[in-house]
Amino acid sequence: MKNIVILISGGGSNMVAIVRAARQEDWAQRPGARVAAVISNRPDARGLSLAQEMGVPTAVVDHKQYEGREAFEADLAAAIDAHQPALVVLAGFMRILTPGFVNRYAGRLVNIHPSLLPAFPGLHTHQRAIEAGCKFAGATVHLVTAELDHGPILAQAMVPVLESDNPDTLAARVLTQEHQIYPRAVASLLARSPQHPAA
Repeated sequence: MKNIVILISGGGSNMVAIVRAARQEDWAQRPGARVAAVISNRPDARGLSLAQEMGVPTAVVDHKQYEGREAFEADLAAAIDAHQPALVVLAGFMRILTPGFVNRYAGRLVNIHPSLLPAFPGLHTHQRAIEAGCKFAGATVHLVTAELDHGPILAQAMVPVLESDNPDTLAARVLTQEHQIYPRAVASLLARSPQHPAA
């Protein structure tokens, strides 16, 4: 069984979409995978209770309890590695990861970004798209590399930018697409990945 570990910091809507897809599409049979754990750096993240309601084990590695990023990431990696993950999925995980952490999971670390990369890496993507006069916006699933929001693209979805849009309305429209492409991209990546022993 290929284990998926999902990292969250907030509401976890993309995490929920992935867990639901895994069950509805019976990922346990094909590609032979399961969501083994949801881990958050914030103990108050709403996504933790949602994961628990769905029967997914959870853990917290609170970054505020650590003086340095390296110490935090060492304990985060230990929590992840306890599940021997085939894939580590960032789903609204709001921490910039060091190159050492990224390299530890090279080829197994995936993220979703709310823009059509390479356009608008970083924060405030919807505001920047509106200000730039873009006719279209969207979301990108990509492998994570040491360079922020620049890894190989796995999937994208596009939505129109309406004249009436503000950052919130555009974000909501993009999010509906995120919930569709992220589970599909994760399943496709798992289908290509080698079997990894479950914990």
